[in-house]
Formats: sequence, C-alpha cells, structure tokens
Amino acid sequence: MDVRRLAADDLELVCRHREEMFRDAGRDDAVLATMTAHFRPWLAPRLRDGSYFGFVLQDEGRPIAGIGLMLIDWPPHPLHPADDRRGYVLNVYVEPDYRRRGLARELMRLADAEFARRGVSYCVLHATEKGRPLYHELGWSTTAEMAKAIAG
Repeated sequence: MDVRRLAADDLELVCRHREEMFRDAGRDDAVLATMTAHFRPWLAPRLRDGSYFGFVLQDEGRPIAGIGLMLIDWPPHPLHPADDRRGYVLNVYVEPDYRRRGLARELMRLADAEFARRGVSYCVLHATEKGRPLYHELGWSTTAEMAKAIAG
C-alpha cells in the first residue's frame, strides 16, 4: 500500500469518491449529479492552490482510498481559545473491495499528523452513519452543531 498526497490532477478521483461516499449514505443519484456538477469547479482551484489537500492510498498504483482536508478560518472559541482556524476532514472514502482493512483509520491518522504539522489543534467533520463508530473509536466526539437549509 502506497500513500501519496492529493494533487491537482486528482480532481475526478475526488469527485468520484465524494459522490460514492454520499451514494453509500443513501443519497439520491439526481441530487448527487447536481452536487458533483457544482463541486468540480469549486474543487479545481482549491486543489491547484493547495487549500484543499489530503491523501490517497494506492494498491499497485491504483487509488483505493482518499481523504480531503481543509483549514477553516474560524474565530477563537472555547474549544480552541487561542486558535483562529479549524481543521476540516471531508470526503473520507474507501473502495468497497478494500473496506474493513483499517484504511479509513490510516487516513484519519494521516489527517491528524498533517493537521499537527500545520499547527492546527482542533478539527471537525460531518460523519455518515457508517463512519460514526470509527470516528468515536478514534476519539472524536459528537457536538451540538445544528443545520438548516435556507430556501431561496
């Protein structure tokens, strides 16, 4: 198993992983097609400038798992009173034939190390039901965040 950093030419891989991740979580294909059509142009410049970064795990050169990471500008908060940013984990995906082998755990270990290297002390993610047990096992806690879609 090889580890490499995400690169600008991983655009389609990240888009596919994101779509498959949400499909696995039960999301509608029509919604996913619309999401990806808008995600692709959002992601491309961020991959190029490095503001969206992360890792890909490969088996004999074939990408089999990936994780996306970002730094979010965030005001100092009681959970990180001296820091003005948060790490954000997204698009954690492992190809079906490679699941249950500890790859998601390895991706999260890489994320922790990368955030630590960048001086980030507090991170967030939004977990699918499938991912929640692993994240709890790795020390992530459920927060009081709420969400609302604004019609308009």
